[in-house]
Amino acid sequence: MTVDGSWYLILAALLFTVGAIGLLIRRNVLVMFMCVELMLNAVNLTLVTFARMLDDIGGQVAVFFVLVVAAAEVVVGLGIIVSIFRRRVGATADDLHILKG
Repeated sequence: MTVDGSWYLILAALLFTVGAIGLLIRRNVLVMFMCVELMLNAVNLTLVTFARMLDDIGGQVAVFFVLVVAAAEVVVGLGIIVSIFRRRVGATADDLHILKG
């Protein structure tokens, strides 16, 4: 049994939509960060699906680079988020002005 590529694209579109809506609605910085990661994974699913449908390895190479950038984003982003939460326990996205110094 083979799953058609359009099902993967529909799933990726749903994941991206959930991530975008969560990014726009939520004010918790950690939840917003997870929504960005969800959106990146939806894009990765799309790239892998097109690479499989077109029999081209270029999409999988792009996914590798997106994963590298996402790992760097996690390191820097989580460092910033942890430093914000250490200064203020109930910090939201509106409290980012405290990083000005």
